[in-house]
Amino acid sequence: MVQVSLHCPFCGSDAVCKNGHSNGKQRYLCRNSVCSHQTFYVDYTYNGCKPDVKKSILQWSVDGAGIRAISRCLGVSSVTVLSELKKKKRP
Repeated sequence: MVQVSLHCPFCGSDAVCKNGHSNGKQRYLCRNSVCSHQTFYVDYTYNGCKPDVKKSILQWSVDGAGIRAISRCLGVSSVTVLSELKKKKRP
């Protein structure tokens, strides 16, 4: 048996425990008190749900890349890019 150490994709903490199933996939809970994203999955069904893809969308848009260019390079739809950009508020 091989044990794999899981880390929270948002805060990097290794204080992670199982937290049930959703849609047939194992859900995990981050027990770090400062982590605002407390539940997550290890394997995602869609590319647009991955936290690193969401960060990349924001970084590319700040750098001035277009919506279609971002969607083409990251392998997600342009609707996903637009909806992720609408979720973020301007300062």
